[in-house]
Amino acid sequence: MEDNSTNRIFLRFFFVYLAFLVLGAIAVSGIMKEQFLTKDKITTDDIYKEQVLEPTRGSILACDGSPLAVSIPVYELRWDSKVVADTTWSKGIDSLARGLARIFGNKSASAYRTELANARKAGNRYKQIGPRNVDFGELEMIENLPIFRLGQFKGGLIVIKGSERVNPYGTLANRTIGSVNAVGEGTGIELTYDYRLRGKKGMQTVHRTLGNEWIPVNGAPSSPAVDGDDIRTTIDVRIQEAAETELRNQLAMSDVFEGGTAIIMDVPTGAIRGIANMYKRRDGTFDEKYNYAFGHATEPGSTLKLASLMAMIEDRCITLETEVDGGDGEWHYGGIRITDTHRGGYGKMTAQEAFEKSSNVAFAKMITESYGDDPAAYISRLHNMKLVEKLNLDIDGEAYAYILSPGDAAWSNSSLASLGYGYALTVTPMHILTFYNAVANGGKMMRPYFIEDFERDGTPVQVAGPSVVSGSICSRSTLNDVRKALRGVVENGTAKICNDPRYAIAGKTGTARVAVNGRYEDEHGYRRYQASFAGYFPADDPKYSCIVVLYTGPTKGNFYGATWAAPVFKRIADKIYTSHPDWNPPVYANGMTPPDNPSIASGMAESEAMPIDQMPMASRPHVKGKGWVRIDGGEKGELPTVTSLEIEKGIVPDVSGMGLKDALYLLENEGYKVTFSGTGRVRTQNPQAGTVLGKGGKVTLTLK
Repeated sequence: MEDNSTNRIFLRFFFVYLAFLVLGAIAVSGIMKEQFLTKDKITTDDIYKEQVLEPTRGSILACDGSPLAVSIPVYELRWDSKVVADTTWSKGIDSLARGLARIFGNKSASAYRTELANARKAGNRYKQIGPRNVDFGELEMIENLPIFRLGQFKGGLIVIKGSERVNPYGTLANRTIGSVNAVGEGTGIELTYDYRLRGKKGMQTVHRTLGNEWIPVNGAPSSPAVDGDDIRTTIDVRIQEAAETELRNQLAMSDVFEGGTAIIMDVPTGAIRGIANMYKRRDGTFDEKYNYAFGHATEPGSTLKLASLMAMIEDRCITLETEVDGGDGEWHYGGIRITDTHRGGYGKMTAQEAFEKSSNVAFAKMITESYGDDPAAYISRLHNMKLVEKLNLDIDGEAYAYILSPGDAAWSNSSLASLGYGYALTVTPMHILTFYNAVANGGKMMRPYFIEDFERDGTPVQVAGPSVVSGSICSRSTLNDVRKALRGVVENGTAKICNDPRYAIAGKTGTARVAVNGRYEDEHGYRRYQASFAGYFPADDPKYSCIVVLYTGPTKGNFYGATWAAPVFKRIADKIYTSHPDWNPPVYANGMTPPDNPSIASGMAESEAMPIDQMPMASRPHVKGKGWVRIDGGEKGELPTVTSLEIEKGIVPDVSGMGLKDALYLLENEGYKVTFSGTGRVRTQNPQAGTVLGKGGKVTLTLK
């Protein structure tokens, strides 16, 4: 009995011993495997790593150093809900939710409380906080909120630093400043000079501490990040703002316009002080998605007559006094019909008068008589004047300029005549402005440029600046003649609207049909136009040159540079003139209007209520009889601007600014049915001016 009991005890000890032996063997084999057969799970990469140091992107500055585009630090916020203790959560969640609701303003405190509670319940360790990144000031407020103020390891707040590109002036000069995305696509200065703006990344070795933070390793090789260069541009903020505002306002006056551009250049240097590209969306708002200024080449129309006049005078084919017969305003040559806008034509006139009146017939006749035996000589002259010279702008996107030449497949019997008044070649508005600027600059053609210098910490490291394309595009005597002719256009010709007693403007209007798929008119009779005005001021001592070009969509109406583009030029020039330190007018007390500066409504010139010849005006059109005029300004110490209105059958006239009596008289005489609301002067009209509307159509006026 004792033996059986002893055996059972022995067996129990044996099995216990055997179990421990097996477990020991398993433990030893595991150790052996971990020691000799398994790769270490903790490596040097878990302790040390190479950390990239991101540089700060350089700023883009206006000519006076004002920031146009800068990078500011921003912070992405995440939350590790699992590190927050229960007592900390219960005491602080209500105050935290109220704080987040106050700072972000996108939802209520209760909504934030529910959102954070759900994240905590789900054990979310990387929950996004807020709908956006925050700036440094907002970060400081958030870091002082309950729970979050305990830091990352007790409050769970994770802060990820980044940067964001901002434009302090909003959309001002948006196309010129441009943008660039993560894959290197973009526009403007941001794209062209991305390689200088982005700087150079640095590198340093860091190691992880027991607190799970990464700190630099002393003595380890490292290279600091090199911040990007700042770029000082030629843009003048006040001039840029004037260009954008006036261009936008003019385009908004008619639904038929699809876009336009305005460029202002510093005459002695070629620096671009303002450049606006406006494309009208279907909803009536504007953006700068299309580069009309130097990325869009078209046939310019009558602004090119300056080059024709210059070439013929330079080659001694004509003088300003040469007589030319414009006939009845229609001339057939080389299989095409050439017409003037003036019904009945201009008859006999001098070359200067033909330029002032912008007679297509006269210029076609003069150019064919001058170069008919040798058209290549005229083409050569245009090339010598650098009219289609590649500008090599310091911003990418320049379109190709081209002149049709003898020997080209498209050359025909009518090509030379067409060249005389601005067709059979394509140029950008920037090319035309560069040419006009050369005339203003004593014949010296300057290359347009946007970049003054590259800077680091406010010190220039590379100066760009002006460069010369041609020392002289013509002789001094020819230059004097064409400058006289340009001034005559404003004093006596198509641009009288730009005449101003305070300062002299010289320039040329231009109107051109735009070819679409080789046709100037589609099968339904619709056409596209561009209306332009190019010139400079003050004419006797030029400081700025400027071009304005407006582009229409399909229309059956007519759109002229004198009517649509010249007023924009004038308003831009006025704003530059009134803000220029050398041209400031007298300053009047706040709220006062000079006694000789009347505030009057638009209406019929020379009526008893509007004797415009006896009033001081910023511009004074020569209105025959009782023509209709539009009057702008005159309320804030500025002289009023008078625009002569062209009344065309089937086109809604512009009655904005008129009293109700004049507006009704004009519209009803044109056969329209008028309804109105409000009192005072016409503030808005529907349809807008320039709209094609048949007799009996309805026009609604709002007065205020």
